[in-house]
Amino acid sequence: MHSHSHHMLLLVLLTAMSTTECFTSKPPLLSRSITSNSRLHATTLDGQTIRGPITPLSNFILVRNKDTLTATEGGILLPDQVKERPTEGEVIAAGPGCINPNTNKLITNPVSAGYNVLYGKFVGTPLEYNEEPVTMIRDDDLLLYYTGNVQMTLENVNPVRGYILVELSKNKMETSSGIVVAETTMRDYEQCEGKVVKCGEGRMSSEGTLCPVPFRVGEMVKFKDYAGNDVRIQGKDYSLVKMTDTLCSFDEE
Repeated sequence: MHSHSHHMLLLVLLTAMSTTECFTSKPPLLSRSITSNSRLHATTLDGQTIRGPITPLSNFILVRNKDTLTATEGGILLPDQVKERPTEGEVIAAGPGCINPNTNKLITNPVSAGYNVLYGKFVGTPLEYNEEPVTMIRDDDLLLYYTGNVQMTLENVNPVRGYILVELSKNKMETSSGIVVAETTMRDYEQCEGKVVKCGEGRMSSEGTLCPVPFRVGEMVKFKDYAGNDVRIQGKDYSLVKMTDTLCSFDEE
C-alpha cells in the first residue's frame, strides 16, 4: 500500500514538472523572436543603431529628398540636382521652433511631419537615417511648402512667411537702334523683375507675431540681383524672393 502511494506521488510530481517545463520554455522562444524582429527594424543613424527615432530640436527639420526629374530642351531627362535649383523634399520630423534670445518668445516652426517643402540647394547637414540619405535643415532654409502626395502646382504651393513667389518677366532687350534681341540670347541673363503671384504669411517678429505683408498679388516688383531662387512650376519659371530683398513695387501699364 505504501509502495503504491509512493508511485502515485512520483507520477504526479513528474507530470507537474513536465507541465511547468512546457509553460516556461515558450517565453524565451517568444523573447528571442521579438529581439530578432526588433533588430530587423532597428533605427539607425549614420550606420549606428540608436534607441528609437530621432527628434529634431529647436527650429531644425529632418527632410527626405525627392528624386525628381526634369526634361531638357532636347527631351533628355536630367536629375534636378544637376541644375542649381532649390531641393524638393518631404518633412520626416520637425522641432517645435526656436526661442528668440531677446524676448524669450517661441518662434514656431512653419511646417510639420508630412509637409512637402522646397529649400536651398546647398544648405543643411546630410545624414544617413535608416539607411536612407536625408538632410537636417533649419526653418530659415525653407522657401515654400505644400501638402498632399501631389506635384507642385501654383494652387497648392505656399511661400514660407517672409517670401513672395514672383512670375518672372520674359527675357527681352531692345538695342539703341531699336533691334529686339531674341529671348534665347538672353537665357543667361539674371532676371530681377516680375509679377507677384503669391505671398507668404509675413515676416515673424521677435514677439512671435506675423508682420503685415507689404505686397499684393498682381503688382510688379524689382528685387536685388541674384537674390531670387529659381523654381519651375507647371512648366513656368518663377522666383522665390525674400521680402527684404525687394527694391520697389509698381503697377504695369
